[in-house]
Amino acid sequence: VSAWFAANRPDHVFLVAGPAGGILANSTRPAEFIYDNLMIHGTVVHSAHETGVRKLLYLGSSCIYPRQATQPITEEQLLTGPLEQTNEWYAVAKIAGIKLCQAYRRQYGRDFISAMPTNLYGPGDNFDLTSSHVIPALMRKFHDAKIASTAGTAPNEVSVWGTGSAYREFLHVDDLASACVFLMDHYSDDSHINVGTGVDLSIKELAESIRDVVNPSAQLVWDTSKPDGTPRKLLDVSRLRALGWEPSIELRDGLATTYRWFLDQIATEHALRGVAAGIDTPAATG
Repeated sequence: VSAWFAANRPDHVFLVAGPAGGILANSTRPAEFIYDNLMIHGTVVHSAHETGVRKLLYLGSSCIYPRQATQPITEEQLLTGPLEQTNEWYAVAKIAGIKLCQAYRRQYGRDFISAMPTNLYGPGDNFDLTSSHVIPALMRKFHDAKIASTAGTAPNEVSVWGTGSAYREFLHVDDLASACVFLMDHYSDDSHINVGTGVDLSIKELAESIRDVVNPSAQLVWDTSKPDGTPRKLLDVSRLRALGWEPSIELRDGLATTYRWFLDQIATEHALRGVAAGIDTPAATG
C-alpha cells in the first residue's frame, strides 16, 4: 500500500474498501471482519498521510452506533452504549477507522473526514446467500423460489430471518456516490457525518416490497429462531441536508433497477458458459 501511494501520489482518496455482510457473515467471520478492516484502514490512512494526500473520505457504517440508540440516531451518540452483538467486530473496526481519521487530523492537520452511510443496496451488490446483506439476500431467495416453483421442484415460498419487526433504512449506491463527491467538495470537520434517506421501514415491509418486484405470488415464512439484529437503525441526516444534499432514488425504483441488473448478470453468465461449452465440443473445434 505504501509503495502504491508513493508511486501514484493521489490528491483525493475515497476509502470505501473492506469486507462486510449481514448477520450470518458477521457471526461466522468475526476475525476476518475486524482484522481485514483494521489493516485496510491503518495502511491506507497512514500512507495517505505520508504522501501528502490533500483530502481523504472514509466510509464507516451505521452499525457503529449503540444497539439501543435513540431514534433517529445523531452523530453524537457514537460510543454512548453497548453495540449490537451480532456485528460488534465489524462495528469496532469501523469505529477505529473514524478515530484514526480524527487522530491524523488532530496531530498532523490532515483533512481526513468520515461519513456514516446507512444500509446500502444497488447494482454490483453481493448476492451470495452466505455473505450478503438483507436486500440482495432476499432478492436472491425470491428469485430462486420463482425458478424452483416454475420447475415444480419446490413450493413458491421464501424463509426470512427473524420476526420482520426490525426497522432499517436503505440508500441506493448511486445516491451514496453522489453524497461522497458532495462531501469531498463541501465538508471538512473532525466529526463524522451521517448519510442516509431519513426514512425507514420494517423488514416485513421490505420483504413484501422485494416480493412484489421479483416474485409476487411467493409466500413469506418467518424463521423466528433466527435473530432480528438491532431493533432499529434510522439515521438523523439533518446535518447533511443542511449542507444542501438529499437522495434522489426512491426505494421501489431502486429495487426494480437492482433486480434488472441481477437478471442481466445471470443472462451474461449463462451466455459465457454456453460459449465455453461450445468451444470445448469436438464439433466446435473441428
